Amino acid sequence: MSLWLAPEPLVLASKSAVRRAVLDAAGIAVEVKPANVDERVIEAAADTNDPAAISVLLAEAKAKAVAVQVPERVVLGADQTLSLDGRRFSKPADRGAARAQLLALRGRTHHLHSGFALLRDGNVLQAGSETARLTMRSFPDAFIERYLDAAQDAVTASVGAYQLERIGVHLFERIDGDHFTVLGLPLLPILAALRRHGFVA
Repeated sequence: MSLWLAPEPLVLASKSAVRRAVLDAAGIAVEVKPANVDERVIEAAADTNDPAAISVLLAEAKAKAVAVQVPERVVLGADQTLSLDGRRFSKPADRGAARAQLLALRGRTHHLHSGFALLRDGNVLQAGSETARLTMRSFPDAFIERYLDAAQDAVTASVGAYQLERIGVHLFERIDGDHFTVLGLPLLPILAALRRHGFVA
């Protein structure tokens, strides 16, 4: 017997394999429909510089872009931003940008903000964000090059040039916050919202 109660699977408006795996592991029936939105345009048009609020705006934009394709379905959008001392980071464009991000974050504590938006029929049922604090260790320059070689193209797939669930874990000395938030999907508030609206047991 499934814990998922809706007649059709949850639509995940994200191409993230990690987010899909997290929902699968939690027993949520999922269908993936990646959203085609320009994140940089959305960020530039935002009337706030707050990185947590921007993570929610991005999540809502993704969910709304997909919701028009699947009327009456439950759609989940998610996105993540990174901030350090008031500076907001985006996904690095190339290896050089990834190196620059790692140098900026090395030996310091930054914040990951994971936003989500749950929609049905284009209406936002619930939206919010969770924040985690991550402290990178003070690794030498030579390690950065070794890490970039090992991680390859994955460094441009995530803000901060790391994926904690993979070899990015070698960059850190301390993590404070929910593991799912670090992975880019604040699962506990999402499950609470799904229960509140009768989509899971």
